[in-house]
Amino acid sequence: MPSNPLPITEILTIQANRYPNLFIDKVINHVPGKSSTCLKNFTYNEWFFPEHYDDDPNVPGFVLIECLVQSFLVTFLTLEEHRGSRTNFVNVKNVAFRRKIVPGDSLIINCELKSLKRGLANGSAIGHVDG
Repeated sequence: MPSNPLPITEILTIQANRYPNLFIDKVINHVPGKSSTCLKNFTYNEWFFPEHYDDDPNVPGFVLIECLVQSFLVTFLTLEEHRGSRTNFVNVKNVAFRRKIVPGDSLIINCELKSLKRGLANGSAIGHVDG
């Protein structure tokens, strides 16, 4: 059963990313050790839009990957024994971008933790804009 949403202040207590590299605005719901659903709103104020690209602003792929990773981290960083741990990702598989994400879009990311053994987490993260 999903828990209550986590506001940005709580997100800051469970993980180490900070502005300008924090790419989660809100945890919509989560089940610690199992799943999370997160939100990232992209506004024109984002630091990367002027350089990517001024005449056709869109979210760079590395930012989208980081959104997925940070959302996935919520699945296990909400467990008390992992709260606040520093993390790194070692593998990303089966990534596909279906369309550009532009200023004004909201990205909803659904994540599932499949295993967490000896400090290595395995699972999935899928992001959607407008369904």
